[in-house]
Amino acid sequence: MTVRRDFQESARCRPDLVIGREELFAGAREQLASGGSVLLHGPAGIGKSTVLRALAEEYGATARTVLRCSATESESHLPFLALADLLGLVLDEVSPRMPAAQRTALESALTGRGESSLQRDGLALRLAVLSALRALAADGPVLVVADDLQWLDPASAELLGFAARRLEGTPVQLLCAVRTEGQESQEYDRQLRACPPGTLAVRLGPLTRAQVAQLLDHRGHGGLSRSTVREIHRTSGGNPLFALELGRALADSPTPPRPGEPLPVPTSLRALVLSRLDMLSVEARRTLLVASAGARPTPALLRAAGRENAEAECAQAAELGLLATEPDAPAVRFAHPLISAALYAEAPAHERRAAHAALSTAASDPIERARHLALATTGTDPEVAARLAEAAALARDRGAPSVAAQLGLLAARRTPADGSPGPEERRLAAAEDAITAGEVDLARDIAREVLTRASVPADRVRAWIIVIDTAGHTMTEVDAVFPQALADAGDDPRLLALVHYQLAWRALIVEGDFTEARQAAAHAAELAARGQDRRTELLALAFQAQTETLMGHPEAPRTIKRALREPQDPRVACHHNGAGSARFRWLVMGDQLAEARTTVTALLREVRRRGSVESEVHFLRGLAETELRAGHCGRALDLARDSLRLARDSGIGETASAMLTSLAEASGGDVDRALALAREAVQHAEEDGDQMYLSRALGALGYAQLVAGDPAGTVRSLRRVRTLELGLGITDPARGRWQGDLAEALVRTGEAAEAQDVIDVSREHALRLGRESVLAVLDRSEALVRAARGDREAAVAQLTSAQDRLGKLGYGLEEARAAFALARLRGRGPGAAAFDEAARMFRRCRALPWLRQVEDALAAPEPEPVPGRPEAPAALEVLAAMERQVAALVMEGATNREIAARLFISVKTVEATLTRVYRKLGIRSRVDIVRLAAARRAR
Repeated sequence: MTVRRDFQESARCRPDLVIGREELFAGAREQLASGGSVLLHGPAGIGKSTVLRALAEEYGATARTVLRCSATESESHLPFLALADLLGLVLDEVSPRMPAAQRTALESALTGRGESSLQRDGLALRLAVLSALRALAADGPVLVVADDLQWLDPASAELLGFAARRLEGTPVQLLCAVRTEGQESQEYDRQLRACPPGTLAVRLGPLTRAQVAQLLDHRGHGGLSRSTVREIHRTSGGNPLFALELGRALADSPTPPRPGEPLPVPTSLRALVLSRLDMLSVEARRTLLVASAGARPTPALLRAAGRENAEAECAQAAELGLLATEPDAPAVRFAHPLISAALYAEAPAHERRAAHAALSTAASDPIERARHLALATTGTDPEVAARLAEAAALARDRGAPSVAAQLGLLAARRTPADGSPGPEERRLAAAEDAITAGEVDLARDIAREVLTRASVPADRVRAWIIVIDTAGHTMTEVDAVFPQALADAGDDPRLLALVHYQLAWRALIVEGDFTEARQAAAHAAELAARGQDRRTELLALAFQAQTETLMGHPEAPRTIKRALREPQDPRVACHHNGAGSARFRWLVMGDQLAEARTTVTALLREVRRRGSVESEVHFLRGLAETELRAGHCGRALDLARDSLRLARDSGIGETASAMLTSLAEASGGDVDRALALAREAVQHAEEDGDQMYLSRALGALGYAQLVAGDPAGTVRSLRRVRTLELGLGITDPARGRWQGDLAEALVRTGEAAEAQDVIDVSREHALRLGRESVLAVLDRSEALVRAARGDREAAVAQLTSAQDRLGKLGYGLEEARAAFALARLRGRGPGAAAFDEAARMFRRCRALPWLRQVEDALAAPEPEPVPGRPEAPAALEVLAAMERQVAALVMEGATNREIAARLFISVKTVEATLTRVYRKLGIRSRVDIVRLAAARRAR
């Protein structure tokens, strides 16, 4: 496949040149920085030239001399042309330093008399090229940049290879690119042998879907829908050049492509990939058109579709490179997906319909038959519409919601306006399938289109709910939808239940009000029961149970049991907002890790079978969290990264997945990456107005800061979490498990009194709810407080007990942290074995950042013993920092509202803080605080 020059990028380096190539680019950069050479290789259009230019621009500045050549196919027959590009401009500089015979041979080659010269004295010319490069290198580093090595004229290629193999020890580096179609291609082997010893070969493969989306966005085509980007990725095969051409054509098109139909291929790409099509016979071309219309074409399918000589015609196409040759595979596979798309786009409409008509009877799969029937017909047809709707239901049951959405839209287009069910109802079913598949932009577009036409209340409310669902955690953007949805629902309990269920989510996400969210969910469940909508009733009960669990509400276990009662709805049983998910959350918070792992693994398996992307992202996070709690940090990191990759690919749950991946990175991966992900999650949660996930993202940030050795940063982040959760009404410390980290960081920053206050308040709730692991972690933190106050013996006993309890509960990482704290307390003399034990435990958990902390502690000089700091006798000194500030403002006569404004906290937080002040000081009112202050001044 020949890439025309008008497809090539400009020489100017841009940030998007290395999209999706960061790791490979870093390896090539490191190789060049160490003085080595690099060979880039891969298929046409894969981005070799752009990466080569980016590297050349970066490293060209460090070289004294940069020699460049870029061959073309049309010039490959001209001898020594590439050599002239490389050395023509430096000939005068190197000639005086070369032996006469070599100088004559080189000048002869570069002035057009080179072929006879090479035949007459080939060795002299080879040595001349080598001498020229060595002469240039004597004055400073030399970088040879050669693109499209496959088009180098043979004479220049032979000379360059001869010199390259003999340049060891000289500061000459090669940066080259060559087109290859496979890792083991002969061209790749030949070019690598012609490079200097130790050359790093870097193969550029296809981009992922997310990388294609990023590339299109950088080039100004970011307005394309996710479903369209998915089709661009599939059609381009991840080839960046092809993806950009498809994206450019679609962005310029006045009408977007219809889901379920092939992408229009621009003329530029058709000419590029179909240059060999004219060499096919007419019949072979028709056979390939049928193959391009099929989903999984085989010779048998093509024969059944009327192509009697399919094998011979496919063999002819394979000889021309249009089809891939796979002797052991029965499928007919195009050499590149773009060839199939271009062939289909090139065919007249009546020929495409004829191909689909033939396949509608030849295909064995009912889904395929229905799709081909739809594409073979025009206009409305109730019978075709019914078959498509049946196929959509079958695809849904098979776990292919994206296919179901496409078939549903085709069914809607073939449904007459007076059909039953009507076209709008079928469009809405397609939109719901699109949500399940993670194609939220497609679902939103369908719903808004329905709202422009629908008058039936049920259809309108259903469309409004889809619009709300597609907003995800950015529910503030659809606030105006709720009054309209309530108005359309009227007094119908089924429709009202749908709206009030969404209002429950809004109360939690936007308002951060757990009490209101719980009440709205309970009301939705009651309405759904009256309207006999069991699905919505189960979802509302599950939401109520999850809210009660996070609140530490005593009704949570009973609500979970209600949500698990029969009859169940299979669509809800494994839904990420269903009762199974609520039960999993209860198990995790209740320290039942083994059962939680079994539960979430089964849920993940089922949602993958059903093809529910949002639920898959959710349960991947759940399984990662469970493994992290159990101390399986490596496994947790892999799962979290999978969740984040899928979330970014689908645009679903990115904030939550970034937060969880940050926790996993800080525990078992890269701490800098953990900090970046946590800050990203915080930023997104703040932008979305999502109070619930803001507290969790700040918790992840605080933990990452603690692991990074920034206790002051941890204190800042986790104080915000404490304030947020107090305002949200979250009392269960097992929800975020940040309390021990905050207490530990406060000890490190010298604020032991506040650390003890955090422990006391959290312990009260943990005892009430029976959170054994939280109690053990709080004991570990309290031991650090005691050690800071000089009570080492009590601290050692408390740490030993905490470590033992955490081990029995199965919290491997927390157990290892207790062991590490114990080792640090004992010191390197008597505690040397304890450091070894902590390192062994962290190694078992694959907790690499923590293991590095052990190594750093062993390498650091032994600290001088510091006597414990006695407690200040003054009454107010027992208060934490925030409590002292509130008490001081009370002494000045400030009201609670004035205190809240001055300290940037809520009035509820002021009230809760004063309650703790009263308890600690043994007083009952604000007046008593003033009296204490007066007594202190009198002394």
